Amino acid sequence: MARLDQKIAIVTGDARGIGRCIVETFVREGAMVYSFDMAAGEYEHPNVKHISVSVTDYAALEKAVEQVKAEQGRVDILVNNAGVTKDALVQKMDESMWDFVIDVNLKGTFLLTKLVAPIMMEAGRGSIVNVSSIVGEYGNIGQTNYAATKAGVIGMTKTWAKEFTRKGAAVRTNAVAPGYIETEMVLTVPEKILDSLRAKNPMGRLGKPQEIADAALFLASDEASFVNGHVLSVNGGMTL
Repeated sequence: MARLDQKIAIVTGDARGIGRCIVETFVREGAMVYSFDMAAGEYEHPNVKHISVSVTDYAALEKAVEQVKAEQGRVDILVNNAGVTKDALVQKMDESMWDFVIDVNLKGTFLLTKLVAPIMMEAGRGSIVNVSSIVGEYGNIGQTNYAATKAGVIGMTKTWAKEFTRKGAAVRTNAVAPGYIETEMVLTVPEKILDSLRAKNPMGRLGKPQEIADAALFLASDEASFVNGHVLSVNGGMTL
């Protein structure tokens, strides 16, 4: 049987990269996936439904979540994947760069979880998977805003792991912390820097989106039924 057979999932930021791979993986494993993204991913599958919505727009998110609940009656899985970068050294990072990244990566994760978690708690079960980053665990030069959001995602993950289960509901909250992955975002980095990242990694390469999708699949599935408040680092051993 498929690992997510008949599960209802919401995935954000899936027009490309890791998010798109997560959607494709979840659908292969039997889930009905609602894609929350401003840009529509091109999926040739009846079990993917796109809703054009910004994760920073609470009213629009509320309407979108109500649509999912009206159509399906529940939400089994939430993957908070939407994320952006606006890199600069801190002395060159202006307030708009800070606010943009905080709003999407941190506030967006908070807003959607605020709407979905009560539905899961009412049902007595669910799985929330937040996408953090190696940068949120260890920092990175020129990414003060991004590192702050991804560290914040880890903090929210651990808090929600306690909050959403405290009255007996089996609503698990975990995080995946990818290392440097071959996505369009990462591949904009100069090749010289990418070669350096490959050389520093014990595996000698960058990660692949499918490897992150597989980690999200595990955490979303019943195979991880006793995993809660965990940060699954998928970085090839780069931080050893």
